[in-house]
Amino acid sequence: MKSESGDVRAEGWICAKCGVALELLPADATYMGSSFQVDLPRCPVCGLTFIPPDLAEGKMLEVEKLLEDK
Repeated sequence: MKSESGDVRAEGWICAKCGVALELLPADATYMGSSFQVDLPRCPVCGLTFIPPDLAEGKMLEVEKLLEDK
């Protein structure tokens, strides 16, 4: 979910494995040897991370293309 400012939000998402509400927690993202820390909806119990489709197909795709062009 996104807020009006475009930030990813965790409200309304429930972990399918644990049944608890997701929280916006830091997660490490690695691509082509570069690592980034991003706040994403994660389960506080099992650590399962949810990447919303609009983020995966939007901002993450842009970063992926930039890194591939290097």
